[in-house]
Parts: sequence; structure tokens; C-alpha cells
Amino acid sequence: MEPLLRQLEQLRILPLIVIDDPDDAVPLARALASGGVPCAEVTFRTSAAAKAIRAIADAHPDIVLGAGTVLTRDQAVLALASGARFIVTPGFNPALVDYCQDAGVPVFPGVCTPTEVDAALRKGLSTVKFFPAEPMGGVSLLKAIAAPYSMMKFIPTGGINATNLSAYLALDCVVACGGSWIAPQDWIRNREFGRITAETERAVRAAREHVGAAR
Repeated sequence: MEPLLRQLEQLRILPLIVIDDPDDAVPLARALASGGVPCAEVTFRTSAAAKAIRAIADAHPDIVLGAGTVLTRDQAVLALASGARFIVTPGFNPALVDYCQDAGVPVFPGVCTPTEVDAALRKGLSTVKFFPAEPMGGVSLLKAIAAPYSMMKFIPTGGINATNLSAYLALDCVVACGGSWIAPQDWIRNREFGRITAETERAVRAAREHVGAAR
């Protein structure tokens, strides 16, 4: 997992992507990379997810590509077979974590309580997704949870946007921030890839001062 985490620590941004049409996947990946973020978490919220992952993996093997909103082992198997390099889950699913660890694949399960962080530690995890970040209390809650768990790193997701991005990235415990504001579903659907590149560039500028801050 370490090489992947180092990449995420440098990028500091993990775009969350919901794709309706697999044909949009490659131009979307190019738009993100052109904006300075060669990275994407394609969520399993549509039936196009696996095909989108395969298209990006084939066209741009250099993209840091993962699968998100993975709820079942079958989805994880499909995501990995399609070319995903890591798995992200919305909640803490011990069986799914076990599968990914047995397969040697980085997995970032969702947590939002100290009890779930504790469970993740017992599984040997060092990085988890903090979700849903803003609805649960945002930066203040994350700071409170992280305080007794200094060995754990977090990827906050849920309500992250251009306005609050810097506040999260300023925390030492944060590896990167996930969010869909860079490439909203309707922008992708309307093929507004230039707009996505411009928004990505803005996010990169906001994150630049925090590059490498996680430790």
C-alpha cells in the first residue's frame, strides 16, 4: 500500500467519479490529468462503473485508479478485474476488508466513529476513509477522533469542496481529500471536460501549499 499512499499524499486530491456512459471515462481521465490530478475513484453507483474503470486502465495505465462505493465482494472482484488498483467502501465491512487484504489490494473502508477506527486498527489498517465528513461534524470531529489515534491517517470524503478543502488538508492526519465537486455527474454527462480541467486546476492551486503535509 505504501507506494499508493505516497502518490495520494503528493496529489492530496482524490476525485470521486460517477459515470453514466463508459464512453465518457477516457476523456474524463484526460481532463483530470490535464488539470494536474492523474487520479480517480470511480464509484459503483452506476452500471457503467466497471466498463469505465477498464477503459481508463487500458488508455491511461499511469492514472492512479480505484473503485469506490464498493459494497460486496463481487463488486470488489469485478473492480479489480477491470483494472482498479485500490478499493474504497462507504462503511466498515470486515469481510470485504479481509478479502482485499488477502488479495494484497489497498482498501480504505469508511469510518466516522472511534469504535470503527479501533476496528480498522485491529485489521492492521493505517489509512481509512472518514465519511461522511461534513455531515458528521467536519474538521472539528476529525481532529477529535484523530487525537487518540495518531497512528491512523484519513481520507475525508462527503461534503468536501473548494471552500473547505484547505481546512482538511491542513490537518497532519489527512492523506488526501475525496470529493465530487471537481467533476460533478452532470458535468460529465454533458461532456464539459474543459470545465472539469479548469476546476481541477483550481483545486490543485488550493492544495499546493499542503502537498506532502501528511506524515
